[in-house]
Amino acid sequence: MPLPETPGRQVRDYHKRTKHHVHRFARSAGYMDWDNQPDPFRTYAGTHSIPLPLVGTDPPVDYASLFHPAEGPPAPWELAAIGLLFELSMGLSAWKAVAGQRWALRMNPSSGNLHPTEAHLIALGFRDLPDGLYHYHPLEHTLEERARISSTQVSALAPHLGTPCGLVALTS
Repeated sequence: MPLPETPGRQVRDYHKRTKHHVHRFARSAGYMDWDNQPDPFRTYAGTHSIPLPLVGTDPPVDYASLFHPAEGPPAPWELAAIGLLFELSMGLSAWKAVAGQRWALRMNPSSGNLHPTEAHLIALGFRDLPDGLYHYHPLEHTLEERARISSTQVSALAPHLGTPCGLVALTS
């Protein structure tokens, strides 16, 4: 007697049919479904977005200077510094277009637009940013607020991390 058809079973069967194997590629429909491709930019609908400033020009630092102590104090952790960090590491570097198709090139290309690396920021004690968890949206160059961190949680974390503190998590 065959097992009953359940949503979990459908998922497992689909996974089994379409996964890669050592001696063959995953089965597919045999064509690219360009009309139904996902949005290349993850967006959390309904979230509060905080615009980040765009620098536009690279800071006056060359590669070799990364290996020497800075001559002055570090830049303060504020929105301009967060914007620069994400602009130069996770932002968009250019747009390409061929035969009516247009797509963005990212500073961190990962697997391309269909499987991009996403950046998230946990911010504690920043002067101009509420304590919380944020998602970086490269198309809009904004932080999408995902969750606030309560003052009780900040008090528990601050002795271990210090403030201001920014933790960046990358997902793909």
